[in-house]
Amino acid sequence: MVNKSVGLDLIEGILDLDPQMRCAALIDMNGEIVESIMREGKQSLKSQMEEEYLCRQAAQQRTIRDQLNDPLGRVRYVHVERENVTQMVVYAKRFTLYFTIEPEIAIREKESITNRAKRMISHI
Repeated sequence: MVNKSVGLDLIEGILDLDPQMRCAALIDMNGEIVESIMREGKQSLKSQMEEEYLCRQAAQQRTIRDQLNDPLGRVRYVHVERENVTQMVVYAKRFTLYFTIEPEIAIREKESITNRAKRMISHI
């Protein structure tokens, strides 16, 4: 288990990567939210139940993807472009990092944010 202050520092650091970041969450292997922050003034999910559901789904999808590690190799991150938001999921050894970004920013900037987030989460 990650120290609560380490989780909070990590999530705050992820949000500080770019002003276009909407939210970030650190999720354990069971889909439970360890720490999450929604940037003030950004569109959020309608309820905490929706956020928790989304995190459980991220954990389930990771389990499914992990089953294909032998034939295809390990998943490093998942990038989902939606009309209203870009969703990114980064897999660390014991945690999943989920964050959202405004969809209008350039793909190269999204790639840069993701790479920096991957480096940050690799230390926990």
